[in-house]
Amino acid sequence: MTETQQAKSDADQPENAPKSRWERFVQPGDGTALGIWFFWHVATYIYMVLAAPGRTEAPLLDRLTPWDAENFITIAQYGYAGSPGMTDAPKLVAFFPGLPLLLRDLHWLVPNYDVLIVLVSFVGSAVVAVALSRLGNSYKEGAGTWTVLAFFLSPFAVFMWAGYSEAPFLALAIPAWLLARRGRWEWAAVCAAFASSIRISGLFLALGLAVMFLVAENGFRANWRKLPWLAVPGLPVVAYMIFLKVTVGEWMAWNSAQAQYWGRYPEDPIQALVNTWNRSLEESVLQTSYREEILAAFVLVALILWQLFRRQWADFAYLLPQAVALLAMSSFYMSVGRASLLWWPLFIGIGIAAVRNRWTFMAYVAVAAPVMMINVGNFTTGAWVG
Repeated sequence: MTETQQAKSDADQPENAPKSRWERFVQPGDGTALGIWFFWHVATYIYMVLAAPGRTEAPLLDRLTPWDAENFITIAQYGYAGSPGMTDAPKLVAFFPGLPLLLRDLHWLVPNYDVLIVLVSFVGSAVVAVALSRLGNSYKEGAGTWTVLAFFLSPFAVFMWAGYSEAPFLALAIPAWLLARRGRWEWAAVCAAFASSIRISGLFLALGLAVMFLVAENGFRANWRKLPWLAVPGLPVVAYMIFLKVTVGEWMAWNSAQAQYWGRYPEDPIQALVNTWNRSLEESVLQTSYREEILAAFVLVALILWQLFRRQWADFAYLLPQAVALLAMSSFYMSVGRASLLWWPLFIGIGIAAVRNRWTFMAYVAVAAPVMMINVGNFTTGAWVG
């Protein structure tokens, strides 16, 4: 067929010709997002290997599955009673059951729990890349790729391939947000429910979705009969609290465990900031990490104020409870940096700014990427918990 014949053939096709099943499933930008995800993994694995000499001799897999990963695996294997002889088993109730249950259900497929939890994060982060690209493009065409780049180059991106809960949570939470923006409230609620089975942050997500439902044109005014679906994300949390009441005797045992083992209890926000700064002076090994926590806290506050100024009520409702939990419900800042991975309005904002001005994005990369690699080295050599 000549080019002229081909052009005529293309012109004869109706503008709204039905798309193939593949075209309906795959969207522009998905391949680029997965490319970023893949090569980011390659780069971080290389750096993890290069950072090890003189710092750790631990096997490669052990460097990806420390601390929280060990707790998730213990729950999957033995339940919340812990392994035989485990003296601090009561702390396990601080971890929600969604990820351990997933590990238990998939154990028949991958017998090694360490490999399995890393694979869960690996696949989950791929879902995050595609969903974040689509979400970014839904705010501004062309912002998706920049949003994904900003996310995977962020200072705390190491937790997207470690055996932690960030990747599986975001693999459900970001699609929930995207589905809600498209008016598919039932599916958004279902995704959010699975997310809340993994982290209490799922309740913050549910609040953001509820506010979006109230203010969006495709929300309450057009679909008020779907209002009951907004209660679905809270069901896994209620179920877990009932389980704790029956087995431990306390509805909020997960919160009590966090207070006892991690110092997460209500504190004056100013005092929590002072405590964190003092820790950065006292502990030389973790000095950098504590100061990163402080910087992350300031970024969160600035982000919330920015959403308030722009009247982005759903984003504001999602982020504000996180600030309360992280900055006022702990005696010092802990895991604030890790939690920054959950602040997708931040990365979308960076993506939109990159579309408008590439130099803005280059300035972000110049700061974020080196810190990210330092954190990869520290985390995988046991010098930092996160």
